[in-house]
Amino acid sequence: MAHNATRPPAHTTHFVFLGDIVDRGPDTRGALDWLDRKRHEVPGIMTLLGNHEEMLLRACERDPMTFSNWLRNGGVEAAASFGLPPFDGDDIGDYIEQLRAAVTPERLDWIRTWPLTATSGDYFLCHAGVRPGVALRRQQRRNLLWIREEFLADPRDHGAVIVHGHTISAAVEMRGNRIGVDTGAYATGVLSAVYLENAEVEVLATPAATR
Repeated sequence: MAHNATRPPAHTTHFVFLGDIVDRGPDTRGALDWLDRKRHEVPGIMTLLGNHEEMLLRACERDPMTFSNWLRNGGVEAAASFGLPPFDGDDIGDYIEQLRAAVTPERLDWIRTWPLTATSGDYFLCHAGVRPGVALRRQQRRNLLWIREEFLADPRDHGAVIVHGHTISAAVEMRGNRIGVDTGAYATGVLSAVYLENAEVEVLATPAATR
């Protein structure tokens, strides 16, 4: 927001979050509260669905296998942020019902509305990446949320520059066919973003946390 204030007035400004708002740190509830508040305060905010939101939704839809996987990938901390005790391994069904109630049906319904992709000019934004060789309009949900090496290692033109998160790198990755924005803020303290306007690309990042 502060960076935007330094720019000349724009006809439209969009703020796009690339998913994984949940599970990536000790305060999933606080992160969702902040985002929910900001979307009502700041015009042009869009949040894309990430694979961690996908896991949370499927866990809350009573999928025990996804629930177990979710716990191993940040779900323990997320559940604690909603005031739940640690899962004791006993009654999965009862714990999932507690989780659903704690997150609230209204908030789950909101997360379900998050789109998988966004486009702007020559940029295609998604959480994880795209399947190389497949038209952007035909990309499958699983690839948009989960793909990794097949996409990262492929130098082909995908039909647009893909702006993505999902895979952590030490700094924002600028490639000819993609821009990787995830610098692992939950682990490194460095939250990164890119400002895109026509051919201009500017990297924005918080300072590294002092340990």
